[in-house]
Amino acid sequence: MGLFNNLFGNNNNTEKKEVKGLPWISLTSVDQLDEIASKSNDKLQLIFKDSTTCGISRMVKNTLNGSYDLTVEEADLYYLDLLSYREVSNETGYKFQVMHQSPQLLVIKNGEVIAHASHGDINNLELKSFL
Repeated sequence: MGLFNNLFGNNNNTEKKEVKGLPWISLTSVDQLDEIASKSNDKLQLIFKDSTTCGISRMVKNTLNGSYDLTVEEADLYYLDLLSYREVSNETGYKFQVMHQSPQLLVIKNGEVIAHASHGDINNLELKSFL
């Protein structure tokens, strides 16, 4: 019976695993892009562009969730669902002069993109090095 209990979630182990959540700020408006550029003069700004129907995007987001090590004092982390906010996604590329890809992470400092990566390369960015 123990095997069936474990398979169907009737496990007596009540210990809960801690789930680390990222301090996402939803990016839903073109107007926020000017705010991000301005705030980047004082604090690092990051934009994660996510294609919510893409398996690669989901995998990269999950890996980022486990490896992200900046505090809210060091950086703001924006989340852009590019399927729901296509206009914002397009304007992000124009404003920061970066060709659209997804998933994609933009690192913004002093009003400009100082680094960006897409797909698996996102997890290779050493974010602390941009502080």
